[in-house]
Amino acid sequence: MYDHILLPTDGSDATDATIEHAATLAETYGATVHVLSVADSRNRFESPSAGIAPDVWEKSELDRAESAADAAVEALPDAVETERIVVEGVPHSTIVDYAADGDIDLVVMATHGRTGLDHYLVGSVTERVVRQSDAPVLTVRAADEE
Repeated sequence: MYDHILLPTDGSDATDATIEHAATLAETYGATVHVLSVADSRNRFESPSAGIAPDVWEKSELDRAESAADAAVEALPDAVETERIVVEGVPHSTIVDYAADGDIDLVVMATHGRTGLDHYLVGSVTERVVRQSDAPVLTVRAADEE
């Protein structure tokens, strides 16, 4: 049923909630987990206003994406076959494109559960992926902060 599972990660605690679900499904079906971390290309255009040189900002964003992918791969059980991917792009569209191009059977993503103004201002990568992906998307609610 599932041969290829996509696990997008941004390195947040919310992503941790998805790892167990992806691992269980991968172990059950003998699937490969594709761990995808996207260095948000939109961030490099914000750097001049933040007083940071664009190349420094880009390296920082790439380092963050690399670390996020490494942490997710390390958290998956050794028995699960993984593929680690780090790319630059716009997160939601990169995830949707990778799912389509990579013949992904299921996308497993976290949702922060934001509502109201916070949801409107921040937006939701997961929501956009759910709306645009041809592959099914399993959303896992991140633990509520205390």
